[in-house]
Amino acid sequence: MPATLRHFAINADDVPRARRFYESVFGWSFRPWGPPDYYQITNAGTGILGALQERRELKSGVRTSAYEATMGVDDLHTTLALVEEEGGRVLMQPYRIEGVGELAYVEDPEGNLVGIMQYEPGAIPA
Repeated sequence: MPATLRHFAINADDVPRARRFYESVFGWSFRPWGPPDYYQITNAGTGILGALQERRELKSGVRTSAYEATMGVDDLHTTLALVEEEGGRVLMQPYRIEGVGELAYVEDPEGNLVGIMQYEPGAIPA
């Protein structure tokens, strides 16, 4: 089954400022979830989850850029093996998010960051 775009994240230096911008410009709603300055975007699209979060360093020496996309896959571990076979690199080993699924980050052969998530049944809004 093909991977499906399921999640995007907006990385920000000033999370409150970014939140005000996206609320005003796009009419998005946010709710706190997880660590400080982490918000879920509750109305960005059917079947798509969004987040607003502080920038971080997933690849040594490189802070996350404006947006990052996460693809939903049926089998995370098989997909990670394929990433490496095709010239990519695993940047973050799978991490379990309770009630959501298992997440890893990879770099494609061009240096682009991609999240890969195997979601738990029922974790994606209908």
